[in-house]
Amino acid sequence: MSSCKESANDQAKSGQSLKWWQLSLLGVACTIGTGYFLGSALAIEIGGPSVLLTFLLAAAGTYCVFDVLAQMTAKSPEQGSFRSYAKKAYGRWAGFSSGWVYWCSELLIMGSQLTALSLFSRFWFPQIPVWVFATGFAILGLIVVIIGNKLFDPLESVAAVIKIAAILMFIVLGSAALFGWLSGGIQPQMPLSPGSLFPNGLTGAWAALLFSFYAFGGIEVMGLMALRLKEPKEAPKAGRTMILLLAVIYVISLFLVVSIAPWRGFGTKESPFIQALDTYNLPFIPHIMNGVLIVAGFSTMVASLYAVTTMLITLAQDKDAPPLFAKKVKKRFPVFSFGMTAAALCASIILALLLPGTLYEYVTTAAGLMLLFNWTFILITAGKLLKLTTFGQIKRYGGILLILLAITGTLFHSTSRPGFWISFLFIACIGVITWFMHSKIWSKKGKKDQKHKTDKHLIEQLKKDRHRFHSRVRKAKP
Repeated sequence: MSSCKESANDQAKSGQSLKWWQLSLLGVACTIGTGYFLGSALAIEIGGPSVLLTFLLAAAGTYCVFDVLAQMTAKSPEQGSFRSYAKKAYGRWAGFSSGWVYWCSELLIMGSQLTALSLFSRFWFPQIPVWVFATGFAILGLIVVIIGNKLFDPLESVAAVIKIAAILMFIVLGSAALFGWLSGGIQPQMPLSPGSLFPNGLTGAWAALLFSFYAFGGIEVMGLMALRLKEPKEAPKAGRTMILLLAVIYVISLFLVVSIAPWRGFGTKESPFIQALDTYNLPFIPHIMNGVLIVAGFSTMVASLYAVTTMLITLAQDKDAPPLFAKKVKKRFPVFSFGMTAAALCASIILALLLPGTLYEYVTTAAGLMLLFNWTFILITAGKLLKLTTFGQIKRYGGILLILLAITGTLFHSTSRPGFWISFLFIACIGVITWFMHSKIWSKKGKKDQKHKTDKHLIEQLKKDRHRFHSRVRKAKP
């Protein structure tokens, strides 16, 4: 992977190959995935048609986060992206905790994606256990990461085109169903009144906001890949284009889903898009859509693998992880970081084996929350590193408020509440480790380094004093 070259500077010189629109396309590929195609079912189940509003709010919050991340990238491109900026703003503890929170969030996301991919595959093979499919997709994903950017970039670009084409196909078919041009189905019911838009009340919409944010997860991967832009200053343009495109197609497609199908019967065993089309006489379309969902989920899983491995290498290079993970075979392949990622995938597969019924809901909630914790820190970091205008500060605080709403909303629903405590456990563990490292190791090392610098300074001063003394003695001789 080009993101795993010897140093950030080397990478900046040799790996800057992307144009802004290519980064937008990669961003779409890294974002549209199981969080949208299956996670939206959770949002609909909890909030009903109010997801149309929550997805707009999530798009606004996502833009606030990427806007400051892109500004920091344009100002000072760094290999570790948001983690490096956190360290620059608040010190080593911030970079350490930010990096490990993100690493853990991506692990949870991979578990969610593997489970979703397995559920999609069971649409065709319902008798095969979830863990079998999870194992197969994990092996394929690892192969893509081993081959590197030569396969990763074309795969993600093609996947982006397939995803957008599939969503446009659904929008065309959904519109035809809405106007009564398709046989079968139900009488379309557009959610235009307050009662139909908020059937589960404001608390339902509040609880659904997290899963709307989860569908936009992937912008931080764009931050990691922005280092490869030919013009880093074009990162904001790439992000604005991507988020606007996602917001439009998300809201239109979800409007059709809740209008043409009995959404109250939706579950997380199938994508809501397939469940909506199942009610019409379209024998082949659901199968085509399911194939697209698998491509979409697989591409986002590979992006997560890419991000997890890259972040672990960066942590190791900064000595915030064991240096072993920074080592590469033949100066190219990070075998130990890759092995750690593979071990994490094995853990996800074991979870899929032990908790096939509840895994997706719990892990998706925890993954979404961990992601939002990291986004919050990006916004906090920007307040220190950037000289924002008044409007920029309003956007930053607005983004923090929307994220806090999404986090607290999980406490209002029984499905998402366990995920909240899972994420809290991860944060608590990382917090304790960070405190231990700061108080027991980094502070002692800092004192030792300071003492070494002081001793070195005293020795240099003594040498200078001795030199002055001898000079005076020589001058004093007759």
